[in-house]
Amino acid sequence: MTVPAATQRNVAEADADVIVVGAGPAGSTTAFHLAQAGLNVLLLEKTTFPREKVCGDGLTPRAVKQLIGMGIDIDAPGWVRNKGLRVVGGGMRFELDWPELSSYPDFGLVRTRQDFDEILANNAVRAGVRMLQGVNVTAPILDRSGHIVGVTAKKDGEEVSYRSRLVVAADGNSTRISLAMGLHKREDRPMGVAVRTYFTSPRHDDDYLETWLELWDEDTLLPGYGWIFGVGDGTSNVGLGLLNTNEAFKGMDYRDLLKRWVKGMPPEWGYVEENMTSPIRGAALPMAFNRQPHYTRGLVLVGDAGGMINPFNGEGIAYAMETGHIAAEAIVQALARPTPAQRERVLRAYPAMLKDAYGGYFTLGRGFVELIGHPGVMNFATRHALPHPHLMRFALKLLANLTDRRGDASDRIINALSKVAPSA
Repeated sequence: MTVPAATQRNVAEADADVIVVGAGPAGSTTAFHLAQAGLNVLLLEKTTFPREKVCGDGLTPRAVKQLIGMGIDIDAPGWVRNKGLRVVGGGMRFELDWPELSSYPDFGLVRTRQDFDEILANNAVRAGVRMLQGVNVTAPILDRSGHIVGVTAKKDGEEVSYRSRLVVAADGNSTRISLAMGLHKREDRPMGVAVRTYFTSPRHDDDYLETWLELWDEDTLLPGYGWIFGVGDGTSNVGLGLLNTNEAFKGMDYRDLLKRWVKGMPPEWGYVEENMTSPIRGAALPMAFNRQPHYTRGLVLVGDAGGMINPFNGEGIAYAMETGHIAAEAIVQALARPTPAQRERVLRAYPAMLKDAYGGYFTLGRGFVELIGHPGVMNFATRHALPHPHLMRFALKLLANLTDRRGDASDRIINALSKVAPSA
């Protein structure tokens, strides 16, 4: 449903320069950078903090860079540093440190989404953002030309409306506001599912993020991986992510698969049902620009709303924050232009900016997803690639998208492949 602008206040009396729908990592990062540039920003969050989100809680150096750039105190209590990735598969178990690069820190972090999102939202508020919680956005307000000039919402059971010059959709995979503007998922893009829970465990303070590359459903090797991330508070985040390249994807019982997977782990780790501190929860992972265009008629898409999850590894938080930063820069430049036509010209360049940054790399990721959808390929890779440390260090850089522009030979290969791959 859309609400005609004729029933609302004039756009000159807008409640904000920009309305950001959703106070997850994408929305809060966008709002922060907009406010830093001096814009009047209204951040609308449908729930109230603290609130839970399904996630592995692991943050790669890409995400850490964004946190540092926003002035988040990552040395405060509750942040757990990690050195890299421990890989388990093919009968092997070894550790890969995060690469030493000029572009990114050489460490990752773990922080539960129970308070991670609230930390980012509060950081945006300190920058000057006005945040309203418990506001469930229901529809766009459109002007006569079909441009979005605000939103309607439910707050405390009542219908409310807010006006702005631009609206940012940061409302995740479900992105009601994008759907109302006619932006639907692309079926030619990969989709993943993640499920996770928490266990009290002596492994809660692990120095490495641990990934298991072999997930079996009886005799079938599945396209995906399992993870064990120490949270540092006495618990481990244990979960798995799967891709829709398997025929049983839609009908699979992911929660049962997770239960069966942890049953094979050493009992001293404590991953048994009586040590479970929360229910097993799941979420969809929209990948590789699965909703486009990323700008249309006054609406800017960031993070999961635009399908900006890395198809190589299912990482979403770093790309949510990065795209929020990119979007904010485009919006600031656009709103500084004196005419509507000039503002539109800048905003219509935003999708191209995203494709320049990620398009070729995401195309490589889509090819990777298709390959590992074949059990024989996945089996071959785990058996024959894992014993080669140099190859695995290259794979870590590729899968985590961690390179320098003018780095070593592996950096140059990955950057060249991303540059020549078509962006779509």
